[in-house]
Amino acid sequence: MHCGGEGTRNWNPALTTYGMRRHSNGVQAVRLHSEKLVFADGAIREEVIWRVPAPVPPSQHAYKYRLVYIVGGQRRIGYDNERGKGDHRHHHGAEFPYTFRGLAALLEDFRADVRKERGE
Repeated sequence: MHCGGEGTRNWNPALTTYGMRRHSNGVQAVRLHSEKLVFADGAIREEVIWRVPAPVPPSQHAYKYRLVYIVGGQRRIGYDNERGKGDHRHHHGAEFPYTFRGLAALLEDFRADVRKERGE
């Protein structure tokens, strides 16, 4: 956990493995990234990304992710790829499709939305 402003971390999915999770079919998913940042004002930015053995339909990539920015207990911004919905983002209660262009772009898009929301 990090308190303060925008946290910076060098992240390379090829080099980083934080944990594994076994799916019901016996195949393991690998947690590539997990970070929770608590800002001085109490807002929370949380990012979790897994490499999964098969795409989460209708997504076409082998990742499952949940990125969320919470203020006062309410989700302001979120990115995820829920089964049946595919890649999408949430902004102040509305849901929009998201075009997945890779993990680096996903994190940059999410963090840019958080910075904009925070007025940074």
